[in-house]
Amino acid sequence: MRERNYFAAMMVNEGDADALISGYSRNYPSVVKPMLELIGLDKGASRIATTNVLMTERGPLFLSDTSINIDPTAKDLAKIAQMTATTVKMFGIEPIIAMISYSNFGSSVNEKASKVRDAVKYLHRYFPSLIVDGELQTDFALNKKMRMDRFPFSKLTNKKVNTLIFPNLDAANITYKLLKELNQSENIGPIMMGMKKPVHILQLDASVDEIVNMTAIAVIDAQKKQKRAL
Repeated sequence: MRERNYFAAMMVNEGDADALISGYSRNYPSVVKPMLELIGLDKGASRIATTNVLMTERGPLFLSDTSINIDPTAKDLAKIAQMTATTVKMFGIEPIIAMISYSNFGSSVNEKASKVRDAVKYLHRYFPSLIVDGELQTDFALNKKMRMDRFPFSKLTNKKVNTLIFPNLDAANITYKLLKELNQSENIGPIMMGMKKPVHILQLDASVDEIVNMTAIAVIDAQKKQKRAL
């Protein structure tokens, strides 16, 4: 309990704090570990994941999973998409989800592409109300005209994608940091998904704006979880 992150996690567990934000001066894995050990997963959650929100010229863009799952399976990707959809709705936005790959709708038989395809099949079968499709290359996912011209059969046709689910941690983390730095986009996250309590972990040396944004998210998360518990 002398280690600050363990002490803070117990404060949340015991109701002495409503939410927890950490990670400014520590590497991400060392902060995640005590949260998993002491707080654990939310009811019904099989894993945790994170999403980042970039405030772009086209509007908010959600990218997952940016910090946790290195090489998720097809089932993992489906779970990440579900959790991200719930988070997008928390912002009052309808999630329009593209599952990202280097291929489009079966153009590659490689297992890296096929796992994304399998995740989409799973979501279409068990969560038919979720607006999601793929696998798709990023430019087709974000360019509605290109997508409509080439893939008019897609469930995303004539819709503006606002959520991207990447096939692995490399792709998601590199993309969000590249967009953030090149476009100077305002960034919110990584927003932790799947935890029992409101716990959110900052990137190392996060800016003041990023800390303030994450605090606001933590408050909303705490209110949501408290309302659900009543």
